[in-house]
Amino acid sequence: MADEFNTGDMLSVYLFENQQLLENLQNIVMEQKDADGFDEDSINEIFRTMHTIKGSSGIMMFDEITKVSHKLEDVFYFIRESHPTTVPHVELVEYVLDVADFIMGEMDKLSDGEDADGDATELVGKLDAFLHKIKGEDPKETKKTENPVKDDGPKQFYIAPETAGNSHFYRIYLTYNPEIQMASMHAYKTVFALKKIAKDILYSPEDILTNEATSEEIIKNGFKILIKTDATEEDIREIVQPGYDLTKVEVYECSAQEFQLGFEAEGSQILIDLDSSVEEIEKRADAKEDEAAVTKKKIAPGDFVIAPKEPGKAKNLAKDRPAKKDKATFISVDIAKMDQLMDLIGELVISQSVVLQNPDLKVPGLNLDNFNKAAGQMKKISTDLQNVIMSMRMVPLTNTFQKMNRIVFEMSRKLGKDVTFEMMGDTTEVDKNIIEHISDPLMHLVRNSMDHGIESNEERQASGKKEKAKVTLSAKTESGKVWISVADNGKGLDRNQIMAKARQQGLLEPGRAENSYSDKEIYQFITLPGFSTNKKVTEFSGRGVGMDVVVSNLQKIGGTLEIDSVPGEGSTMNLKIPLTLAIIDGIVMDVGDSAFVMETGAVREFVHVTENMLIHEPDGTESVMIRGACYPVIRLGDFYELHDYETNIENGMMVLVELEGNVVCLFVDRLVGKQEIVVKPIPEYIKKVKGLSGCTQLGDGSIALILDATGLMGY
Repeated sequence: MADEFNTGDMLSVYLFENQQLLENLQNIVMEQKDADGFDEDSINEIFRTMHTIKGSSGIMMFDEITKVSHKLEDVFYFIRESHPTTVPHVELVEYVLDVADFIMGEMDKLSDGEDADGDATELVGKLDAFLHKIKGEDPKETKKTENPVKDDGPKQFYIAPETAGNSHFYRIYLTYNPEIQMASMHAYKTVFALKKIAKDILYSPEDILTNEATSEEIIKNGFKILIKTDATEEDIREIVQPGYDLTKVEVYECSAQEFQLGFEAEGSQILIDLDSSVEEIEKRADAKEDEAAVTKKKIAPGDFVIAPKEPGKAKNLAKDRPAKKDKATFISVDIAKMDQLMDLIGELVISQSVVLQNPDLKVPGLNLDNFNKAAGQMKKISTDLQNVIMSMRMVPLTNTFQKMNRIVFEMSRKLGKDVTFEMMGDTTEVDKNIIEHISDPLMHLVRNSMDHGIESNEERQASGKKEKAKVTLSAKTESGKVWISVADNGKGLDRNQIMAKARQQGLLEPGRAENSYSDKEIYQFITLPGFSTNKKVTEFSGRGVGMDVVVSNLQKIGGTLEIDSVPGEGSTMNLKIPLTLAIIDGIVMDVGDSAFVMETGAVREFVHVTENMLIHEPDGTESVMIRGACYPVIRLGDFYELHDYETNIENGMMVLVELEGNVVCLFVDRLVGKQEIVVKPIPEYIKKVKGLSGCTQLGDGSIALILDATGLMGY
């Protein structure tokens, strides 16, 4: 059975859903790590999460994941039921995170096509000892053998009329979350979990292992189970609980006669060997119609039995349940397909521009009314399509930020530093590809803040700092960019120490005076490969590779890192990440033979100026006075050393670009107009140029460079 379930779509669903569960688990833990204990809702949520992971892992035959999930489930079951007052909270938090790490590590192996071969014995032992401790038990006295009860062979469970012993009969109705995939797998997970208490069991739909269509049926109509067992209703509810996949669980006791009748009148019962392999179940399903004659039973009166369909006759259900409301359905999509779709939309936009700017349309006398109407409608549809696709790719930074919260928590304990973590703007949504590229840079920046930036408790006290050490992670979007900052209130960067190290490694420019280096230039030395001011290599730093990783990962997506620091007060690492592939509204401008684009959101206005409005500074720079305000002027022709561009200020156009309250005037030859553009990164073989964030293809096939307001303003 393992070979059947550990491949294909079922494994993909298993990995996807458990990934979501683990991320939610870690978020819960990190939100309450500083409390005295978990609140009731969190305890229940963690219990349900581990219960779900245990069940799905059991079906998939991932024994080690099942064991460790089961043990942590036991811990939270005891906490939930007994409400102990002596649970060491921080220790429990660490155990939950250790379990999450173990499971995540095993899932990573599975994602890479490897076996889940991790050994959870040590972790299970620690959890077991922890459980004994919070129970106040002596493990030596209470320890029981973990060897399973001897199995004398496969158990054959058949529906039988007798009611011997203390057996009870139950009917179970399960309603599944419409967002889940492969509901049939989740249904079988429930059957699998009930195996340990069942004597006889049957379910509907019955072909959940052999018919993919049953998943849709289960989502629409639910899943029904009949079970004969010595267990109580409470025992059943303990095994089958609402959670990520199950939204509703109904359990009703029924009679032996109702159990015998099954779900329908004639021959619908499936006799189940709960230890059978998938192959055996499949054979039984295929041979169902060819089996020996089954004694036909008449439908006895009762509110449970579902009678066969008859024209004009409604089914008699156990109880009248309200009609289900229509719910939104969700599917997961391979990100590669999303990328391909985005590329196609980009090509569509470019093709649209080619059509609309075709010189053949400018022939005098053409009646283009119908064409313009159709073109306008096409533009609207393509714009709506772009917005939908972009929204599908956008995900919040919450999970990424919570991972940094965990890093701060673990490092603060290992380093003995009392540090708080603050998040701002974690709901900011960014492209999924961006999140994948910034996760490692953020990790290194946070680790550096904890190790290098934040002083020890004794050092902070000696320096007179009364404010608690803090690491702040913030995010925002502005002008088509993602701005992420990692700030700390530690000791800041030591300019002299960095300069000494740079001098030692021969990084200073020959003949340049050391006092001519600005603080920002000096701080950039720490981003070079192999550069570290740490005298000692530790678990967290000292090798000079962390900041190098940060810069290299950012460069892959056209991002930048800027460092600000005040000695004795702290440091701030600013990540500025442009859009790597998007469709935006831009203003196209010509400068000589070159075309430039500025995003419309950054453009405040266009102004024709005269020579007497210019102010020539002694250092050669220019400013322009507009309505009593003075703004710096950048002549793009001079800035990028172009040819054959307009130099007469009165013949060109001033474009006022505003960013965070700062304004700069760009002098261009002429404005072409507003246009939707596809933003693409500048090719890797071209060195990074200040003030440029990407490029695009215009409707006439020419290439335009996309201006970066941040770079032009010297941020």
